[in-house]
Amino acid sequence: MNKAKKDQMEKPVILVVDDNQQNLELLQAYLEDIDCETVPAISGAEALKSVAKETPDLILLDVMMPKMSGFEVCRRIKNNPHTNHVPIIMVTALNEFGDMKRGIDSGTDDFISKPVNRLELITRVKAMLKLKHLSDKLERTLAYLNEIEKQSYTEKQE
Repeated sequence: MNKAKKDQMEKPVILVVDDNQQNLELLQAYLEDIDCETVPAISGAEALKSVAKETPDLILLDVMMPKMSGFEVCRRIKNNPHTNHVPIIMVTALNEFGDMKRGIDSGTDDFISKPVNRLELITRVKAMLKLKHLSDKLERTLAYLNEIEKQSYTEKQE
């Protein structure tokens, strides 16, 4: 099976990060309405290990966590050239302008406020997954076109 068909058949992987077990379970329960695989993480360090092991298609990231905040996790993911394309939605009870600016500065793609509204979560996750899918498709198309250009150039040189 070629890679493009394989990619279309696989369920998107969503990393759900929250240090509160109840919040984690709630988010995962809400995501059951979406055809996806969820991977839980209960800390920033665990989230980074999970991302290094298998790059997810989307990350739902709690902001307020002990030891390593969601801001720091987001910054590390976005500063890594292998993972900077992964969309991140910060899930936060923080609603001050400074907190939102900090999230944007760390590289987040969107915010969802706690308490999480199920419909809002599902809508934003679906939209972000659609954008990710289109972005991946564009990247594959550009790589394919680049390969054709190289072949064409090589043939002209011969």
